[in-house]
Amino acid sequence: MSIKELLNTTEHRPWKIPNKDWKFYQEWNNTIFIHWQVELSELQKFVPKELEIDLFEGKPWISLVAFTMEKIRPKNLPAFPPISNFDEINIRTYVKSNTKTGVYFLSIEGGTNLSCKIAKKISELPYRYSKIKRSENQYLSTNPEFKDELDIQFSIGEEITDKSALDKWLTERYALFQDTEKSINEFEIHHLEWPIRKIEVTNLKVNYTRFDKLIKGKPDKIQYSKGVNVIAWGKNKKERIILS
Repeated sequence: MSIKELLNTTEHRPWKIPNKDWKFYQEWNNTIFIHWQVELSELQKFVPKELEIDLFEGKPWISLVAFTMEKIRPKNLPAFPPISNFDEINIRTYVKSNTKTGVYFLSIEGGTNLSCKIAKKISELPYRYSKIKRSENQYLSTNPEFKDELDIQFSIGEEITDKSALDKWLTERYALFQDTEKSINEFEIHHLEWPIRKIEVTNLKVNYTRFDKLIKGKPDKIQYSKGVNVIAWGKNKKERIILS
């Protein structure tokens, strides 16, 4: 599908795409979604007060999303694989801002140091480098500085053709919000609806000490997707009101 065709396929979206030029193209491929239902009082410690935590049937969720970023590039420039392609892990939750629902990142890790530095500089998203290795049936990450560790061993199952409301709520998000010291940044994105498959996890080790009251016990839902092609617009900044 061409970028023009992608931008013209919008019937699945909850609101219209922005009426301005997009800034970046990227692909989020071979994606593993691991989801936990969490306690609101604990999650509130990690989310800025300017954002409302989104709830599904009265409960908040967080997700660990492990995938491979590929072909990321600015509009009108080619991708440069040593920087454009890298494995990524993000830990996110679900938020609202005004009339839009989106995601908020508690953590983002990339498997290429230079890519993390560039992405953090341009986007102000909380990228940091971790040692990541993946193969056909394993995704492995370690970060000695933060004592973080992820090890997923899995096999991919059949396609889910009858997605539940929760399946869509956890994956179909077309904005992300992130805080900096001075602003809340909003990014609009666009992609086709995620194709979702079942996944059998044969071994799972998740150790993120900072989030040990959120990421605990057996996940409530796990999904796999071959991925989506993504268009992203530039960030919109909303100044934060800092009370002294």
